Amino acid sequence: MKFIIHLLVDSFAVWLVSAILPGVSVKSFSTAIWVAILIGIINATLGWILKILAFPLNWLTLGLVNFIISVFMIMLVDKLVKGFEIKSFWWAVIFAILISVVNNIIFWIF
Repeated sequence: MKFIIHLLVDSFAVWLVSAILPGVSVKSFSTAIWVAILIGIINATLGWILKILAFPLNWLTLGLVNFIISVFMIMLVDKLVKGFEIKSFWWAVIFAILISVVNNIIFWIF
């Protein structure tokens, strides 16, 4: 049940942030669900491997490399999901920041 709630919160955050940002578009809420699922899967697999390989550089940059890897994972999901579009790298950076903020606010409220 906790997984489903987390998935719905992530999907809502994707949908809400895409409604706010002009450089990000999501076709429907079901597309937002797929985006949330794929972001989670890709970050848990490929993102995890990249974060391990980039650990020394991540340590030197105080975690900035982890954030950049997450942005690239979001851009990868953009290429995989039809109906989800991010116009540029900088829109992906803003999208990642706002997703994190919205998720934290929602989980703080509930």
